Amino acid sequence: MSELASEPSIPRGPLTGVRVLDFTWVGAGSFTTKLLADHGADVIKVESAKALDSLRVGAPFAGGIKGVNRSGYFAERNTSKRGITLNLKDPRAQEIARDLAAGADVVANNFRPGVMDRFGLGYEQVRAVNPRVVYLSMSMQGATGPDKDHLGYGLTIGALVGLTHLTGLPDRYPVGTGTNYPDHVPNPCHAAFAVLAALRHVRRTGQGQLIDIAQTEPTIAAIGPAILEWTVNGVDPAPLGNAHPAWCPHGIYRCAGADEWLAIAVRTDDEWRVLADELLLDDVPPQWTYAPGRRADAAAVDAAVRRRIATWRAEDAMAVLQERGVPAGVVRDVAGLVRHDPQLAHREHWQRLPHAEMGRSLYGAPPFTLSDTPGGLRAAAPLLGEHTREVLTELLDLSDAEITELAESDVLT
Repeated sequence: MSELASEPSIPRGPLTGVRVLDFTWVGAGSFTTKLLADHGADVIKVESAKALDSLRVGAPFAGGIKGVNRSGYFAERNTSKRGITLNLKDPRAQEIARDLAAGADVVANNFRPGVMDRFGLGYEQVRAVNPRVVYLSMSMQGATGPDKDHLGYGLTIGALVGLTHLTGLPDRYPVGTGTNYPDHVPNPCHAAFAVLAALRHVRRTGQGQLIDIAQTEPTIAAIGPAILEWTVNGVDPAPLGNAHPAWCPHGIYRCAGADEWLAIAVRTDDEWRVLADELLLDDVPPQWTYAPGRRADAAAVDAAVRRRIATWRAEDAMAVLQERGVPAGVVRDVAGLVRHDPQLAHREHWQRLPHAEMGRSLYGAPPFTLSDTPGGLRAAAPLLGEHTREVLTELLDLSDAEITELAESDVLT
């Protein structure tokens, strides 16, 4: 894989000069601040060995060796950040955190409402020392309301907002999306957008503000058509599996070779004619010429496509169909995605970063590039407490002796 993965040069991103004090953990919060860090922000991740970020102790571990600095999941979510440890149950650690917050542009957390207040780091407490602060709070259900204290992760969020109701196969029990989709797409992206909008407001007016994100709400954007189907037509959509309400054929088809599959999405009658031509489907009912006829006979259409595509290698079929304008994509496994995707290789998506314990490890680059201020991966995820002394010296002007005394007093753990 080394030929597809290079160590990037350190870029100067568009958020250079922005400082983020990051109390987030697990998935969505950490990914939000990673987006900022990878584009130049100085993100200082605040942790504690007494209450570890659960990603630090979550698989997969580099080399199969468990350790708080060896989780690939944690590493991927925390690139380009500096890391410090503070025992926030200690009043002196809380004071240090407030001093850091006083000089931050953004303070972020994804705890339940009230947790930061108990540490003396709630919005009003931070605003008292930093009126310009953009304060991001992204709990599961938001800061107010009857369910504000509920705990949740990607799976429960997807269930609560109806996403799980729509995934899976017809007439089967609900299933998730295979990953904690809310943690990876809607929630961190909406949160990062809100932070950027609030930072622009600060630049124009000098006024900071609180951002209250309920992580259930951005995820609702993923099921907009289903909500319209019910509100406009009174129909509660059911899971379709790989089918589509209008396009046909639309599915995943097994190809020749070991465990090779191809996704095909035929949107128009012209695309169907191309597919039928390439698959030599010359003896088909005339009603399949048009979409309503194919949809009415979808099972038979799928069976015909399945029989013919089974003689093709998936990569070959994708190349031919794409050349003729039919949307088709190979179902890649992880090895194929990393080793054999020529487009990702061309865009240098896969990069390797040196890490003190894991060695050179593979990371995905940001999925967009700005022409003048491109940003990018600047460093691997920090070791637990790796930059504590550096940050306290640089930002709070504490002496080595003061930092040593705080460490020995269990304040910096």
